Amino acid sequence: MYGVLMIDIGSTALTAEDVSLIKQAQVGGVILFARNVDDAAQVRKLCDDIRYYNPDILIGVDQEGGRVARLRQGFTKLPAMGQLGVLFDHNPTQALSSAYDCGYLMAAEVLAVGIDLSFAPVLDRDGISQVIGDRSFHQDPKAIIALATEFMRGMKAAGMATTGKHFPGHGAIAPDSHLSEAIDSRSLDEILASDMQPFAQTLPWLDALMPAHVIFSQVDNRPAGFSKIWLQDIIREQLEFDGVLFSDDLSMAGAQAAGNVSARVKAAIEAGCDIALVCNDRIAAHEAAEAAQELPYPNQSRIKTMRGQIPTWQGDLESTCQQFEYWQQAKDNVIQTFFSPDCDTQGRDNMRTGTENGEATDPTAYK
Repeated sequence: MYGVLMIDIGSTALTAEDVSLIKQAQVGGVILFARNVDDAAQVRKLCDDIRYYNPDILIGVDQEGGRVARLRQGFTKLPAMGQLGVLFDHNPTQALSSAYDCGYLMAAEVLAVGIDLSFAPVLDRDGISQVIGDRSFHQDPKAIIALATEFMRGMKAAGMATTGKHFPGHGAIAPDSHLSEAIDSRSLDEILASDMQPFAQTLPWLDALMPAHVIFSQVDNRPAGFSKIWLQDIIREQLEFDGVLFSDDLSMAGAQAAGNVSARVKAAIEAGCDIALVCNDRIAAHEAAEAAQELPYPNQSRIKTMRGQIPTWQGDLESTCQQFEYWQQAKDNVIQTFFSPDCDTQGRDNMRTGTENGEATDPTAYK
């Protein structure tokens, strides 16, 4: 059975401690980070090993494009989604086509190495957030909706479920919730009319949502991921969303308001999350696994919708990706549009707080 926890592992191969944790009854998922990646063949073996010890497990990764890309060596480089927004401003038709190509290409290469899902797309607006920036498609909700829809169409065509983050929107808050408490004091009506629109308008394409570790103080005094108002009253009842709800990483500073890690896991699940993420803290992962034994299992049929259509491994990434009929065309299109010498989509600022030369300075950041 799928459990309520998604945890991480230490390196590029499983240790005895990793195996012990993965086999815990309530561990239902593993998320991979850059430290878990050498190359495509190694990642595929790692994923196969994880499933050997726990067949009912989801394997996820953050492969958004731009500075948030865990899979690099041998994988096709993807633009930051903000570059799609730049293109959209002067050639919307090409931008929408490119968004589909990026979604398909990302999903195909992630699935090829045995990973079920990438936590994508980011549906936050590009506002003042120190951690969102060019991870966002655009500042305008309408542009985000259009581009994200095409990106998700591409993901689904390749066989990957979609996860919109960070509900109901992190872009209007300057502090990075990885590092500190983040509070949004706007009214519910203002949030509904702006930041939440990309989520509400793309629901038909969304299989999962990840709420933000942001306190929307006019709505609730708890972060959205611990709030029954956001998760049950708004997401489940008002929006009638029946997909999976993943917590954001409960080791983040923005989650500390709920107490220690055991309390955070219980609070997230009781508020309405299906799966709670505990990352980059092995002691906390063990504590969370113990605490989770007291919790009910999540809706199994709901969780199963996140399993990816993983192809048979053909010995290398390119041969495996050839099983995706559109992979080569999508790859060629993305390279030509964003990485050829004459492309002009590099002008948007990607040098936000926490980045250096467009790369994340903290390899564990940017969930």
